[in-house]
Amino acid sequence: MADVSSAVDAIFDAATTQHSVFYDLYDAEMRSPCQVGEPFVHDQFDVVAWRPQRREQASDFSGLENALETEIHKDVKAYYGRYWSGCIETEHEEGHVSLIFLWNQKDIDRLIENLIGHSLAQKRSRSPLSIFFACTEPDSELFLAVNNSTGEIQLEKPGYRPVRTVAEDLSTFLSALTPASPWHHPSRSALKELY
Repeated sequence: MADVSSAVDAIFDAATTQHSVFYDLYDAEMRSPCQVGEPFVHDQFDVVAWRPQRREQASDFSGLENALETEIHKDVKAYYGRYWSGCIETEHEEGHVSLIFLWNQKDIDRLIENLIGHSLAQKRSRSPLSIFFACTEPDSELFLAVNNSTGEIQLEKPGYRPVRTVAEDLSTFLSALTPASPWHHPSRSALKELY
């Protein structure tokens, strides 16, 4: 079985084979190492092109580990530390999966803040610590997370115990995904003509 880094590489290889660049709405406060060229206007929207960018240095999760008083699962570190990227849309045999990646350093800080809040909600529901990495259908509250103790992939709903286990580990889950249309992401629907 491939490791997480290789499974992430395979997803990006497949996605960039279909689309050499991706597009998202531009935010001047959120520039990214994966941006390609300068922002431009499309149908009254400021837009930026981007392509996943392999990172030279992985994210530092020590602040999160200190805050939660536990070590973060190695698969989570490998997943979030591999690329700078926007969300990548994929399909699984059970439905749509929007993979969350880190856009820039500010995004790392925001992820850590969100994970601290997520862990507090899990404590209230007496759920094991998990680290989210993907959303499901745009109109669904359900998301996918790595169980921090076992490495299993869980389907979860905010504030509740996990719904069920979806895969034995992250590399197995990622290996079962195929690329989907980038505009499936809600914030990109106005950019469909660019693809």
